[in-house]
Amino acid sequence: MKIGVVGAGFVGSTAAYAMVMQGVGSEIVLVDKDAALALAQAQDITHATPFAHATAVRAGDYDALAGAGVVLLAAGVAQKEGETRLHLLERNADVFRQIIPEVLRAAPEAVLLVATNPVDIMTWIAQRLSGLPPERVVGSGTVLDTARFRSLLGHFLEISPKSVHAYVLGEHGDSEVLHWSGAMAGDMPVARFARAVGKELSGDVMSSVDEGVRRAAYQIISGKGATYYGIGAGLSQIARAIQNDSRAMYTVSIVTPEIVGVRDVPLSLPRIVGRHGITATLEPELTADEAEALETSAGVLKDATEKLSV
Repeated sequence: MKIGVVGAGFVGSTAAYAMVMQGVGSEIVLVDKDAALALAQAQDITHATPFAHATAVRAGDYDALAGAGVVLLAAGVAQKEGETRLHLLERNADVFRQIIPEVLRAAPEAVLLVATNPVDIMTWIAQRLSGLPPERVVGSGTVLDTARFRSLLGHFLEISPKSVHAYVLGEHGDSEVLHWSGAMAGDMPVARFARAVGKELSGDVMSSVDEGVRRAAYQIISGKGATYYGIGAGLSQIARAIQNDSRAMYTVSIVTPEIVGVRDVPLSLPRIVGRHGITATLEPELTADEAEALETSAGVLKDATEKLSV
């Protein structure tokens, strides 16, 4: 499958590199308004292919996206000092107004995979601007937050994160909801598993994990300016699920008709990802506190969309 990447900055280029390392895509095309940057990234990634997979990586213009099954949207503008979040969103909406018609002209059958932050709102904007069914406009959502949740739980329980099944729901942001009541290690709830291995999932431990998930991006950005390795790997896996029609389940964001009483809102829930985007959404059982927190998170996102002129 040909995969397009629009925006060859940190996130776009790292996602392309992860795809090469993981054998996702037969051809990857990088498109950027800075053609020299796109070319340099494509050349650099190509030089890694002898150590990984023989993926064709090249730079091009929008026409080079023809036939792509997935187009990753990683383009956007940085927030200016003193600029409000709403102004940033309006400027990124302008970027998408330029990009999306060109992408769909070249690759009308592609699934749009949105990575530009704030990703939930940008997913809503992309769906509105494209006119595509919501299931074909997929935001990376909380796929990275979920990975962080599983990683921290695995570290505490001293098991592989791949043996932990736990999800982060709602906004990719401060209002996100860690779904503790559904968290499993192997085939048992995490609290029971912890007791079985001589540990206690205390309130302090849960608070520490919550803080670690919720504040991870702030800490990473403070140390090196941006996050890109984790999300790059997550985007590669979402693209793999689309390419292989594998029906894998990820907490990704699409415009959702209704959840916890909030309508037409972009947020993350466990969703099954296949060849044409999202094939099904699973609404997990929630405690009363979790349902209230998810309603708050959905409300934050709904309020943001209502202020935008798209």
